[in-house]
Amino acid sequence: MYRIEFHAVEQSSVVFARSCKIEEKGYSRAREPILDSAHPRAADEGFSRMTLPFNPYQEIASIAARYAGDDGEVRTAIESLGISRRHTPSAPCHGSYRPCIALVVQGSKSVRLGTDVINYGPGDYLLTSLDLPVIWRVVEASAEVPHLCLTLAINSEKVLELLSRADFPRPAAPAQGRGITVNVATPELLDATVRLLRLLDSPKDIAAMAPLIEQEILYRVLIGPEGARLINIAVADSHGNRIARAIAWLRQHFARPLRIEDLAEQVNMSVSSFHHHFKSITAMTPVQYQKQLRLHEARRLMLVERLDAGTAGHRVGYQSPSQFSREYSRVYGLSPLRDVEAAREPVDGA
Repeated sequence: MYRIEFHAVEQSSVVFARSCKIEEKGYSRAREPILDSAHPRAADEGFSRMTLPFNPYQEIASIAARYAGDDGEVRTAIESLGISRRHTPSAPCHGSYRPCIALVVQGSKSVRLGTDVINYGPGDYLLTSLDLPVIWRVVEASAEVPHLCLTLAINSEKVLELLSRADFPRPAAPAQGRGITVNVATPELLDATVRLLRLLDSPKDIAAMAPLIEQEILYRVLIGPEGARLINIAVADSHGNRIARAIAWLRQHFARPLRIEDLAEQVNMSVSSFHHHFKSITAMTPVQYQKQLRLHEARRLMLVERLDAGTAGHRVGYQSPSQFSREYSRVYGLSPLRDVEAAREPVDGA
């Protein structure tokens, strides 16, 4: 048994499954559905032998549609489960993805992490293993077939409990790659997802059964093709765990001046190793990550708390108003004043 920590991983008809691969500035996928693990390609995808006697997507879509809101995401009676529905494609939206498993039921979505663009559609699940600033948009959605997505938050305590009880071998080599990955949902994962959703129709069973099924879903993800990444974030003294600790510090202290040497020393890494592994996981440098956090928070302060641009920029750590305006315009495409006016227009005019 190995010592475990988990930091910064807390605080997102015919339907077909598709496999995928993330590439720098691109993405590829082209597969037919795998609803039966006796399928000739099932072994290549890492599926165990299981055949579902029903089409899980139809039932998942039916239940999700009944509990989703008109537009946007809603939380459900199951604390960690959210359902989002959107009837039209969206413009790019800046936000932060927290650790979660997101399964697309209908429509498709695109997420940009650094220079990577990740597209995923029905039957794909997005695994986010730590806090990451992203740009996302709904690509395919309509009134007839709205975009539907289930989001199950990853709870650090549940991950730690499962890792301490089950025999998960530590990867022989550190898991490299992004903190966001996309995979095809296996029949076992879909089966557990259907059973979790059915609990919404039986509220009295949620307290007793939901934690068990959530644990099963998490187990299926951990033994899946990208589970090693999540384990690498959890295992103490791994590179992934150290980067997660650095991200936790950045999220809490993003307004402070950043000295890479000090942060690398804090997580017990050399500067070169810290830079390499940070960019490998987040697709950006520590300075770029901090900048995203600062600008996202400044935009929230202007939109929600209605601070002026100078005050918002200073509060998130910018000493120069002109530098804040330049970097804001580079990310959002408009100056702070024009962007906030454009964002408020439909609200104030309602």
